[in-house]
Amino acid sequence: MKTPDYETEYNNRARVPEHPAIIEGWRADAAAYRAQSGSRLRMIPYGASERQAIDLFAPTEPRSAATVLFIHGGYWQALDRSFFSHMARGLNAHGVPVAIVGYDLCPTVTVSTIVDQVRHACASLASHGPLIAAGHSAGGHLAACLFATDWELHDQRPGLVRAGYAISGLFELEPLVETSINNALGLDRAEARRLSPVHWPLPLGGAFDAIVGGEESSEYLRQSRAIVEAWGTSGVHTRFEAIPGVNHFTVIAGLADPASEMTRRVATLAGCHVD
Repeated sequence: MKTPDYETEYNNRARVPEHPAIIEGWRADAAAYRAQSGSRLRMIPYGASERQAIDLFAPTEPRSAATVLFIHGGYWQALDRSFFSHMARGLNAHGVPVAIVGYDLCPTVTVSTIVDQVRHACASLASHGPLIAAGHSAGGHLAACLFATDWELHDQRPGLVRAGYAISGLFELEPLVETSINNALGLDRAEARRLSPVHWPLPLGGAFDAIVGGEESSEYLRQSRAIVEAWGTSGVHTRFEAIPGVNHFTVIAGLADPASEMTRRVATLAGCHVD
């Protein structure tokens, strides 16, 4: 079997030439939603650096005991939480609080450090009730890591993160080692495997969705199918979906729309009844 061209398969920006306009749209929409949110927005530091902070968007009329974390992508080396404030819009409209989580970037820190940071972010929200970890791309990897974490080993209650919703996630990092993406990550094969949640002890119970754009590369489609197949054997309620007509950058648009199936699904995972 021929080895895939990983450099091409994982180069999302080359696959979507219009990505600069999409990212600029994120920036503008996020700023507008922050301005609209006013006093419903609270910034919660959880670490020493400016990036180690959470923007918590409270709904006008709370209807959910759970909080949804959204973790941004950028291959662990780009972007920040300020690009993604509008990812809270859809869920806030259904009464679900949303925490947009920031973290330090490679090569300033390692991927392993980033995993630890988002765990600390979860711990800082433990008093807010159960958590649903959602994320896009590298954020999908981090959401899977949080869902699969044994929280008792981190002095937290079992099941702190009761469900995961990974959008275009990366669950097996070994294919990245020989690509230019790894220039900033500095992973060797052993570390890449250690940080790949598809190889971790199987989580028990809960629900995990792996969503991917129908126009994404075969590797992104494979990775989402693989995590669903692996974790579905352990009693986790897994679900795979390839959304037709969307790419790696447009796949997350549904979270900003209260009426989208994506928003409705995550609201359901948060225990919120959606009419």
